[in-house]
Amino acid sequence: MDQASSLIGLFAIIPILFYLGLIVFSVYFIIKIIKFINAKTRLDQERNEKLDELIKVIGKGRDKENQNKPL
Repeated sequence: MDQASSLIGLFAIIPILFYLGLIVFSVYFIIKIIKFINAKTRLDQERNEKLDELIKVIGKGRDKENQNKPL
């Protein structure tokens, strides 16, 4: 009987361990997603700033070209 009761106890704890593992994996996955989104937002902001600078430089170059053209 002792082996049977220990086997039943083992089967009773397996679902609990499974759900605990699932919760731990879910929390880990959510943390990784949040870190990825924060990094992506930061990189997107840097890219937008560089694009703004590039647009300003191109705009200044076109203004100079237009000033040098005879009418």
